[in-house]
Amino acid sequence: MSVYLSVLKLRLLNGMQYRAAALAGVATQFFWGFIAIMVFQAFYEHATKTPPISLPELITYIWLQQAFLTFIMLWFRDNELFDLITSGNIAYELCRPTGIYGFWYAKLLAQRLSSAILRCFPILIFALFLPEPYNLTIPPSFTTFLLFVVTLLIGLLLLVAISMFIYISVFVTLSPVGSLLVFGVIGEFFAGLVIPVPLMPLWLQKIAYFLPFRWTADFPFRVYSGHISQNEAIIGIGIQLVYLVALVWLGRLALNGALKRVVVQGG
Repeated sequence: MSVYLSVLKLRLLNGMQYRAAALAGVATQFFWGFIAIMVFQAFYEHATKTPPISLPELITYIWLQQAFLTFIMLWFRDNELFDLITSGNIAYELCRPTGIYGFWYAKLLAQRLSSAILRCFPILIFALFLPEPYNLTIPPSFTTFLLFVVTLLIGLLLLVAISMFIYISVFVTLSPVGSLLVFGVIGEFFAGLVIPVPLMPLWLQKIAYFLPFRWTADFPFRVYSGHISQNEAIIGIGIQLVYLVALVWLGRLALNGALKRVVVQGG
């Protein structure tokens, strides 16, 4: 574990150097956040029925999406890993005295953490002081906030485990384009990044609740606002952990199977 923790620390420090890119990302996320809020505000003003999630809860949901975007988006990628696979330089990775799955997992985790640390605080602080109804609300209690932090971090670990399948698939496809497109579109839709899960039709909600994607974004954000109760949050944490263990185990099996069929040519 010390090796993987060292990789995590080094990659985290390296990612923290890109402050200008983070500031540009903050500006972009504010722009898209305001657009999403205005679209849903218009929808709520003309709704014929009371929506299953209130407008303040939805606005908080959107600001949390923007603040922790690198925690929850599947198209956030490490092109270095794709190049290793497609160029044949994966041979150097096979020479390392560590497991590839754990090594890559630590790198991807650090990449998302460093980007989120640089971006989330300016967005959260600014959104807290916006006038109503455009502001980010605070959690109903400190216990709810703690549950949010736990669910968000487990959701991050879960998302990295899901994203590992994108890199593993490139061993077969030799191109990341298709995998990124499929995982990005399907995963982010059912995570609630396009339409919040409570606003989906019931049959779509059933699919979203069955798949692991919503546990990375929709679940922690609704825990924060209190839309999901504390008791439900504790049960949900157990489900998150089950998904995490299962996906890491399946990912290791898939990677080991892919490595057995790897052929590296060259001098």
